[in-house]
Amino acid sequence: MLAGKARYIGRMKNAPLNLSQQRTRVLLCCLVGLLGSACSEPPATGWSGYAEGDYIYIAAPLSGRLQALAVREGQSVSKNAPLFALDADAERAASDEAVARLAGARAQAANLDKGRRSDEIAVTQAQLTQAQASAAFAQSELARQQQLLVQGFVSKSRIDDAATILKQAQARVAELEAALKVAKLPARVDERTATQASAKAASDVLRQSQWREAQKQQAAPLDALVSDVFFRAGEFVPAGQAVLALLPPGNVKARFFVPQADLGKFKLGQTVLLSCDGCGAPMAARVTHVATQVEFTPPVIYSNAQRAKLVYLVEARPDAGASGLHPGQPLDVRLAPAGNKP
Repeated sequence: MLAGKARYIGRMKNAPLNLSQQRTRVLLCCLVGLLGSACSEPPATGWSGYAEGDYIYIAAPLSGRLQALAVREGQSVSKNAPLFALDADAERAASDEAVARLAGARAQAANLDKGRRSDEIAVTQAQLTQAQASAAFAQSELARQQQLLVQGFVSKSRIDDAATILKQAQARVAELEAALKVAKLPARVDERTATQASAKAASDVLRQSQWREAQKQQAAPLDALVSDVFFRAGEFVPAGQAVLALLPPGNVKARFFVPQADLGKFKLGQTVLLSCDGCGAPMAARVTHVATQVEFTPPVIYSNAQRAKLVYLVEARPDAGASGLHPGQPLDVRLAPAGNKP
C-alpha cells in the first residue's frame, strides 16, 4: 500500500498541479510519514518492573487466644517493641509448678549433702556418754570382783558375769561411736547423684515452661512497618499462624524482566537506576538476583511491545535508607552510567 502511494506521488511529482492536487499531495505525504512512524519501534531505553516487599510474618509457636494487640496496620515499630500477647494462664501455672518442683529437688539434694541434724547428733552423743560411763563402771566392777575372788569371798562365776557385762558395755560404746560418726557423714554417693540429677531435670522443666510462657508474647525483631494484621483481640490463633506481617525498610526490592538479548548486561552487584511516578530523581539499586530460567512476561507488565515475549527475572535492592518504594509500585529500570555506585 505504501509502495503504491509512493509510486503515485512519484508520477505526480513533475505534473502541473492545481490547488486541489497540491492539497492531495500534502495529505498523502503526511499519511506516508505517519504510517512509517507507526511501523517503526522506538528505541528501548530501559525495562519495566515493579516493587516487591519481603515480608516478615510474626507468629507464636503455641496456640492461644489473642489477648492483646499492641500495634495497628501502617504503624512503624522499633526493634524489641511489643507486638501482641496470647493468653498464657496455663503456661504461667506450669512455670509456678516447675519452680516448686525445682525447689523441692534442690532441697532434697542439699539435705543429702549434709549429715544429720545437730539435735539428733546431740542425742547420739548423750547415749555414747552414758555407754562410756556404763563401760567404766563395768570395768571397775570386774576389778573389784577379781580382788574379792583372790580373798576368797566370791566364786569364779561372779568374775565371768562381771567380764560379760564389761564386754557388753564396751560393745555399746563402739556402736554409739560408729553411729555418731555416721550421723556426721552425708548420704552415699549414689543417692546424692540421683538427687542432683532430679534437681537438674526439674531445672530443665522450669526452663521449658518459662520458654513457653515467653513465646506467648512476641516483639518486633527489627525496625519495620506493620503491613498487615490478620487477627483481632479475642480471636483464637492456631500455633504457628502469623498474627501480623512486618516490612523492614531494607526488604523492598525491584523486580523487572529483561529479554534474552539484554541478559548479558546484568551481573550480580551491578548498579541500575529505578524510576517511578512521584519518586523524584532516579534511585540507585544493586542487582541481587538474575534468574537462570526463562519465563513469559508477567501480566503486570504486559504491553503491546512486550506481550508474549520470553524474559528473565532480575532483582535489584536499593539501600534501606534511600528506598521510598512501595510494594506493587510500577518501576522503570535502566542501567546506571559507568562509575555510578549506589
